[in-house]
Amino acid sequence: MEETSALAEWIIEQTADAVIYADRCGTIARWNHAAAALFGYSAAEALGQNLDLIIPEHLRAAHWRGFEAAMTSGHTRLHGRATLTRAISKTGKKLYVEMTFAMVKNHEGEVLGSVAIARDVTARVEQEKSVARHGGER
Repeated sequence: MEETSALAEWIIEQTADAVIYADRCGTIARWNHAAAALFGYSAAEALGQNLDLIIPEHLRAAHWRGFEAAMTSGHTRLHGRATLTRAISKTGKKLYVEMTFAMVKNHEGEVLGSVAIARDVTARVEQEKSVARHGGER
């Protein structure tokens, strides 16, 4: 079991996408190396903080409504499908991130929290917006 636990930890830490786990209260309890690189907060800075750390202020109310609904129902609205959303880095830079969410449950099916996998797609989205604004002109 110890070897399996170590392997799981290595996988999470070495995954190229940000892995963020928050408990039922929205407190960050897992923050991998890629999350630190994406958002600019070290694990020491992020752990124990509320998810508002990376959620732009104008999106917080909607986020928490969805989060609470997921904690209560035991499933996410998107059922694992990726969604494009905004996030904010430590420096205040606004990011576009593609995220997937999953509920984390114990053996009895009790919801323990939620895990998010995030990827920075800012450059792609900004390029698409530029092409749309300029109608593909060069």
